[in-house]
Amino acid sequence: MDVLIIGAGVVGLACARALAVRGHSVIVAEREGSIGSGVSSRNSEVIHAGLYYPTGSLRARHCVAGKKMLYAYCASHGVPHRACGKLVVATNDLETSKIEGIYQQGRTNGVGGLDLIDARRAKALEPNLACTAALLSEKTGIVDSHAFMLALQGDIEDAGGVLALNATIEGLSRSRLGWTIRYGGEDPGELTVDAVVNAASLGAQEIAEVTEGFPADRIPRLVLAKGSYFGCGGNPAFRRLIYPAPVDGGLGTHLTIDLAGRMRFGPDVEWVDHLDYRVDPARAASFYASIRRYWPGLPDEALVPDYAGIRPKLTGPGEKAADFVIDGPSDHGLPGLVALFGIESPGLTSSLSIAEEVADRLTR
Repeated sequence: MDVLIIGAGVVGLACARALAVRGHSVIVAEREGSIGSGVSSRNSEVIHAGLYYPTGSLRARHCVAGKKMLYAYCASHGVPHRACGKLVVATNDLETSKIEGIYQQGRTNGVGGLDLIDARRAKALEPNLACTAALLSEKTGIVDSHAFMLALQGDIEDAGGVLALNATIEGLSRSRLGWTIRYGGEDPGELTVDAVVNAASLGAQEIAEVTEGFPADRIPRLVLAKGSYFGCGGNPAFRRLIYPAPVDGGLGTHLTIDLAGRMRFGPDVEWVDHLDYRVDPARAASFYASIRRYWPGLPDEALVPDYAGIRPKLTGPGEKAADFVIDGPSDHGLPGLVALFGIESPGLTSSLSIAEEVADRLTR
């Protein structure tokens, strides 16, 4: 098949790779001037274990499978990564109950390397930590997301695939030959392909709206959740990732460590109605309060604004988190089209597994 993948984020690139290595002719269209410039470059770069997600959900299935695939891929392609482990910490009885529930959910999801530990054991692992109990996840890790995406791009191009940057998709329509794609940019025109993957992330709903015949009732609403990050200089106070008990809309203001050992905190949750990647320095006040619940020793003036990301959520404040949406021909009735909606965390971890499902749906 000739396949157009719309979006060169981590999921779009993974889909393109999966199809290219199966022998299909692949074009990846990206409206920005570089790969992975949106959601894929504005996250925590965490390899998630699969603890939080409802059993049987796409999130649970693809996170658990994708984690194994991602570790293997990074090892075989020389992508920097480390299985550093994570502690999900409780600071009161209510939070202890929460992490006990997460532990049970993780075990049900088939996640290995989990252990509920008391405060004494947690402090032995991380002397600067304050908590009443913790859940240790040994399989959680970190990855250089940019190096991962470059490796995916390399695989695509090695298999004959093509990357088209600064390419805006203006419309898709069915014809007897397949899909006719109208594109803009410096040299606008049309091309015809056999199949399309809509992996446009924050733009997925917009692409669906200009796809002729795509059922309007299958286009979920897009809810924007901004998450800001703050960096922290000095020597790392922790060797593992530290996560508080989850909060509405996210996993709390957690501590991650990049591969260079630098600490950063975030994301918080700010419900917004437009894309804005500026970090408001005033938000640091709430960060200090959240972080000091598990790291009382955080020095004053230690946090500096770093970066922000926007999550393409399908549900809003107070609503139950929606699952990933992977809409194939059997769902929307259009042959040769797979549309992805709401691929946020753990989308990076899940990307290789999602890509296999997308490729399977197109090639059945």
